[in-house]
Amino acid sequence: MDLNSLNAKFKKVAGGASTVFNRAVQFTEEKLGTAEKTELDAHFENLMQRSDKTKYWSEILLKHTDTLLQPNPNLRMEDLLYEKLDKKKKDRTTQYEILGNSMVEAGNDFGPGTSYGNALVKCGQSQIQIGNAERDFVTSTVNNFLQPLSNFLEGDMKTILKEKKILETKRLDLDACKSRVRKAKSQSSTQQDDIAKAESDLRVAQSEFDRQAEITKILLEGINSTHAHHLKCLNEFIEAQMTFFAQCQQYMSDLQKQLGSFDPEASTTNYPVGGGPSNNNTSSSSSSLPAPSNTYTPPSIEVTAPTPTEKRQAKALYDYDAADSSELSLLADELIMVYRVQGLDPDWLMAERGSQRGKVPVTYLKVSGK
Repeated sequence: MDLNSLNAKFKKVAGGASTVFNRAVQFTEEKLGTAEKTELDAHFENLMQRSDKTKYWSEILLKHTDTLLQPNPNLRMEDLLYEKLDKKKKDRTTQYEILGNSMVEAGNDFGPGTSYGNALVKCGQSQIQIGNAERDFVTSTVNNFLQPLSNFLEGDMKTILKEKKILETKRLDLDACKSRVRKAKSQSSTQQDDIAKAESDLRVAQSEFDRQAEITKILLEGINSTHAHHLKCLNEFIEAQMTFFAQCQQYMSDLQKQLGSFDPEASTTNYPVGGGPSNNNTSSSSSSLPAPSNTYTPPSIEVTAPTPTEKRQAKALYDYDAADSSELSLLADELIMVYRVQGLDPDWLMAERGSQRGKVPVTYLKVSGK
């Protein structure tokens, strides 16, 4: 490498160091109040403040919405790690699904032919439905609300911050040049060539500052379209919430109807938790145990039942799955013929549907009167 190349590189490095030094001096003097500072116009300042607010609140909304979707901080950290590693997040079972599966297992263990067991199974199935709806809500919120906020912060906002930083360095250069021109003109010993050089540097600095200000202003004005897009995303988030809550309400309403809570025809036929139909063995064993005096006793079930061998029409209040071949499965709202059989547990009636015959629990029926 020849001497001229080394000299050129040295001047470039020296010039860069001088520029950085001048910026530092200008910044320090501004803080001390001994140097003037070029102020941006009011409209530009408003654009800058609005971009800062947009960045701040986008970060807050992103953080708190993420917390809403996943309250467990350890799982949030795990998801973040998967995201940083560009790996697919784990498909986790929701808390509603965990509860629902436990209820279904408990109901099957108690026996779906019992009131309590059947109620547990139906409650569990509804909880699983809510869990699936929650999963859809989370997916929709992540894709339509969180991801756009994150994309803005990682994309447009980073570009704005970069250009604002460049604008600030151009302003410091401009003000440093203005200061040198003032000093050159105030000193009588300064040569005209030095003043001309300072004024030339000032014109270049002014041109670069104006150009950077225009670039930054265009980006800042783009916040208008960002707000419009975020408003659309917010509406989609609200719509997803409304859908989720409506599904939850519908599932619970259907469940209560299945359990008899909203059936006007079941006003005298409550669906007791823990006090429902049982098989013969359970009935005989439980009747031999004295009931604790300090426990709550469920209301008695009033059913207009036929006398032995007398057949009456009955309406099924809920679905019922037969536990074995001696029982008859029921569909809610269907009509069947029922009658008592001597020796059959009083909690059960014999039922007929065409050529099909089997016993059914009394609590699943509304028997018509004479």
